[in-house]
Amino acid sequence: MNTVSVTANGFVPSDSSSLYAIVSEAARRDRSRLSLCAADGTALSAGELDTRVRALASALLERRVEQGDRVAVLGRTGLEWALLDCAALAVGAVVVPVYPTSSPAQIEHILRDSGSRWYAAESADDAARLTTVGASGPVWSFDDIATMAAGTAEHPDLDARIAAVGAGDLAMIVYTSGTTGLAKGCMISHRNMYVTAANTARQTGDLFDGTTVLALPLSHVFGQTILFACLYGGSRTYLLPGVPDLVPALARLRPTFLALIPYALEKIRKHTRTLLTEEQEAAAVERGLAVLATPGAAPAPAEDAVSAAFGGRLRYVISGGASLDDTTAGFYAGFGVVILNCYGLTEAATAVTVSAPETNRLGTVGRPIPGTEVGIGPDGEVLVRGPHVSPGYWGAAADQRPVDAQGWLHTGDIGELDDGHLRITGRKKEILVTSGGKNVAPTPLEDRVRLHPLVSNCMVVGDGRPFVTALITLDADRVAKWRAEHPGTDPATEIQAAVDDANSLVSRPESIRAFRVVDGDFTVEAGLLTSSLKLRRAAIVAAYSTEIDQLYVSRG
Repeated sequence: MNTVSVTANGFVPSDSSSLYAIVSEAARRDRSRLSLCAADGTALSAGELDTRVRALASALLERRVEQGDRVAVLGRTGLEWALLDCAALAVGAVVVPVYPTSSPAQIEHILRDSGSRWYAAESADDAARLTTVGASGPVWSFDDIATMAAGTAEHPDLDARIAAVGAGDLAMIVYTSGTTGLAKGCMISHRNMYVTAANTARQTGDLFDGTTVLALPLSHVFGQTILFACLYGGSRTYLLPGVPDLVPALARLRPTFLALIPYALEKIRKHTRTLLTEEQEAAAVERGLAVLATPGAAPAPAEDAVSAAFGGRLRYVISGGASLDDTTAGFYAGFGVVILNCYGLTEAATAVTVSAPETNRLGTVGRPIPGTEVGIGPDGEVLVRGPHVSPGYWGAAADQRPVDAQGWLHTGDIGELDDGHLRITGRKKEILVTSGGKNVAPTPLEDRVRLHPLVSNCMVVGDGRPFVTALITLDADRVAKWRAEHPGTDPATEIQAAVDDANSLVSRPESIRAFRVVDGDFTVEAGLLTSSLKLRRAAIVAAYSTEIDQLYVSRG
């Protein structure tokens, strides 16, 4: 096995430390330092945050929330979500995040499988969604959470309850995205999340000693990790509901760093095209890639319309959750912003590897965070071992074991190690094998096609087929605008150019030989995307089986 072991400076909390210790320690260090800030302008110092968390924790105790009780939370990212998160964890309750985009069937499965006893929802509509599918008790609104956090006297048993929670206790049950079936409830202990948050902050130097805007969903383990890394590192952290709210807020909030998924980076890149000509964008990509060709190199801060739209201070973005096309990394570097790719999965509390500013290397996802071992199995599978690896699954999936007898977590991803840096090359279950025996990794092709301004989504097809094809959906608003600007012109030529660009990344046997623009879009509501916006490939193939068959009939 090809293995990298990173043990130096790996932080592991004491057995008696819960995640609440991150909040209390930040208050002890500097009570006046700004910590979490709401979209409405409410700003809490580290001391005020600790006071609010303790008040809300007391309110939970008054309502007889017991250690080990599961608390399901449905809502977009915001201050109330973060307060409930910290307060529930402080008293030993188990947080069960629920994606706001989840379908009724998905919500019902999570509530039933987790055995949740308590519920919180952002809005009345969200509360109704929980109640309709079986929430068995009262549902607190986020307004209720804010009131409880602001006005509850400290419970006499609070300190004793906090002290009773240890690092090995269960903190969260986070349901995986369910690309191939029902989501599995992944158990995350206080130690798992503490380790990954603290070591992510340590891996990136003083990055988390800055200002950020957190628009990642707290219903996803990536968002949870970044929240606790921000609290650990002392960041001034603005909490916004999502990426649509982030883009117009950047110029006002002026972050020094962000954490985003590639989908969001692509959306922001497309948004900035209103400030650029095609030639200027191409020049920025070329300029950025030239800088990133040297490991650890950072572009000089830029002064232009795009940089101003980013707030003028943005220097780094941690990108995780999926692959990122190199041209997008080059685009941001062309405007003074370095993308730090990272890699992880729910079963490792998100972080396995994180690119550090000083050693950032284009095309890789960085080195293992401190205290983590990464191995490459005989079949190329990425294996992970460390104190942040989940103890297993909950409920219906409890008999499944992601960790082998030697303690290695089998990720299902294919990768390789390059001087200690991990490079992800595919996913075992998503590698397409054509009828001619050619292995094709679909993700790089899909990522590149999706970058075209008219494209909304793309899925590559070819498993068991004679060649590779693709289904493509279009962004209706952008297509309408494009048609108005190019009357009488068929946008198909534009889509062909996007496909040709993607094909330049691969050999001819791996290239997209034909494509079909299909009606509608791949959405969560239609069951074609997971809640974290990953393709549900089998569902898409079933939904568009006729179109796929026609692609192969038409090409012989």
